[in-house]
Amino acid sequence: METTLRGVGVSHGVAIGEVRHMGTAVLEPPAKQIPAEEAEREQGRARQAVDAVAADLMARGNLAGGEAQAVLEAQAMMAQDPELMADVDRRIAVGSTAERAVYDAFAAYRELLAGAGEYLAGRVADLDDVRNRIVARLLGVPMPGVPDSDQPYVLVARDLAPADTALLDPSLVLGFVTEEGGPTSHSAILARALGVPAVVALPGAGELAEGTVIAVDGSTGDIFVNPSEAKKAELEAAAAERKAALAASTGPGATADGHKVPLLANVGGPADVPAAVAAGAEGVGLFRTEFLFLDDSKNAPSEAKQVEAYRQVLEAFPEGRVVVRVLDAGADKPLDFLTPSDEPNPALGVRGLRTLLDHPEILRTQLTALAKAAEGLPVYLEVMAPMVADRADAKAFADACRAAGLQAKFGAMVEIPSAALRARSILQEVEFLSLGTNDLAQYTFAADRQVGAVSRLQDPWQPALLDLVALSAEAAKAEGKSCGVCGEAASDPLLACVLTGLGVTSLSMGAASIPYVRATLAKYTLAQCERAAAAARASESAEEARGAAQAVLSGE
Repeated sequence: METTLRGVGVSHGVAIGEVRHMGTAVLEPPAKQIPAEEAEREQGRARQAVDAVAADLMARGNLAGGEAQAVLEAQAMMAQDPELMADVDRRIAVGSTAERAVYDAFAAYRELLAGAGEYLAGRVADLDDVRNRIVARLLGVPMPGVPDSDQPYVLVARDLAPADTALLDPSLVLGFVTEEGGPTSHSAILARALGVPAVVALPGAGELAEGTVIAVDGSTGDIFVNPSEAKKAELEAAAAERKAALAASTGPGATADGHKVPLLANVGGPADVPAAVAAGAEGVGLFRTEFLFLDDSKNAPSEAKQVEAYRQVLEAFPEGRVVVRVLDAGADKPLDFLTPSDEPNPALGVRGLRTLLDHPEILRTQLTALAKAAEGLPVYLEVMAPMVADRADAKAFADACRAAGLQAKFGAMVEIPSAALRARSILQEVEFLSLGTNDLAQYTFAADRQVGAVSRLQDPWQPALLDLVALSAEAAKAEGKSCGVCGEAASDPLLACVLTGLGVTSLSMGAASIPYVRATLAKYTLAQCERAAAAARASESAEEARGAAQAVLSGE
């Protein structure tokens, strides 16, 4: 009998297939004592297993490239954390086996994170995955992970670790469904990068029986269990219609009446450029430079290494716009040489621009490298700072850009509500704004973007978030300057229309989303987008806002 479940759609498309569950987590190893003379051998076993898992994660990252590489490299560093390893050694020294010492040391660290208010809840999931991989290796059992299958299937899991998501084979994994996660979790971001339909935050996903046929609509978040032939045909027809619309839609982003909305790509480095070019990106709206710094958490990359990486991206978009975000370190992207280790809540501490202003030499080297990379290239370079709170921050950043001799536009990211509320003041110091809707939602609603339990507050359709977007766009218009969106909100085609109606001047997203957004924007006039935006803002919830905008655009 057909039933319908509702989660959060995070990656467009329709997948119909049998359920296959993620490999089970490693069982808790037995607590048994070892003789003192075996301690050194067990410590060696533990270290070998940790090093092997870290090397595997790094290798997976190198294969995956792009955003996935940075996530997996961070996991590899987590595996080899010196404090964790010291704790493992101490536990073995007093009689634990290697596998039990690893299990208990990771459990203790997990409790520390959870006790800090769960601001690193997303990292807790990553930590569990690292622990399971190390313990599996020590026990000599199969790694937890993607099931073996020679037939295509829909993958169902409590959550997907980055190591698994990054190397999913789209020819076998038709789509995936998770019980946890949110619209801006690592799983969601990597699903969009892969172009795999995905639904997250689905209560009871783990109870779906192995082999059950389900249909996944990654646009709406609907899961149809045992769909009828009529439902399958309906979904497949809708998917085919969307594909045809994508193929017919080319060229620059614009509404049906010709209002231009440049569609840009979010990239993490040179590896992401080919997909962006293939998708018809008109430039780069967010170049996340921190991935260059994550190669070595103890040392900043040299100026020469930075120049090489930046130039490769700039060269790919002749006459195009490339917006570079300077290093965004801190919180969930710690760097040993920059990030304070004793902050009670790093998400509200020294991160982003605050970190760079505390380490002016790092900022100066990066800005100088950008200036050199752009020399002689016909590209419109723009550079922006993350985590700008007020006019003083904006001025400090603009002054640093000028001191480095950078010939570019200087901008500020709006990720903190204060920046949206005082956008006109900030625009006295910089030339453009870029809305990072992921963090703006996180700070507006006090809702960690990695915690599935608060995913409804991370929904970019929340009317309060749309109000802050409107404030920023109105301020930019009043000052004759631009205001783009580079957060995950821009990848939702319907929401892209609403953002355009709010006055946003450009949209930047993962390359896989660009064709969907281009095709949807081309169906509606600017006036229709403005009416949809007004209806969404007048709503009381994210779900109501989405429905109200849809009703306006569909003419209901």
